[in-house]
Amino acid sequence: MHSKLYSQEAIEQNLSALSVDAQKRAEKDSQKKAAKAASAEARRAEELAASKILIKRIERNKRKYVTAVQGLEAFGLDIKKVAKDFGKKFATGSSVTKIPGGGEEITVQGDLSEDILEFLVDKYDVPEDNVELVEDKKKKKAEGG
Repeated sequence: MHSKLYSQEAIEQNLSALSVDAQKRAEKDSQKKAAKAASAEARRAEELAASKILIKRIERNKRKYVTAVQGLEAFGLDIKKVAKDFGKKFATGSSVTKIPGGGEEITVQGDLSEDILEFLVDKYDVPEDNVELVEDKKKKKAEGG
């Protein structure tokens, strides 16, 4: 009977072939990881581009307004800190409130939608295109439905 003895050379060739394969695999993996990171960054950029900060002017009664600001999280802004900044900047009450459906918004007393827009663009480098001003009037019920 012939026992299976491999020559040292054959073994070394197999090993080096294997290590080349392993290297290729590792390379592929790291390329995949890099691609993933790149696409995550691209996604983040897209998310940012698609993210809107909503500044809503809400009429409370005849001459009183509050301004609600939503969507700051997408820009990596610390909501509590921003609320504090608003309060200082505009010398007004500013608080963080939970939005039904998840997330938080900053509620600022007064009609400050334009000012807040400018402040966000100047201080936090938020692209102006990503900020939307919305007016939220109390819906008058249609008479004689």
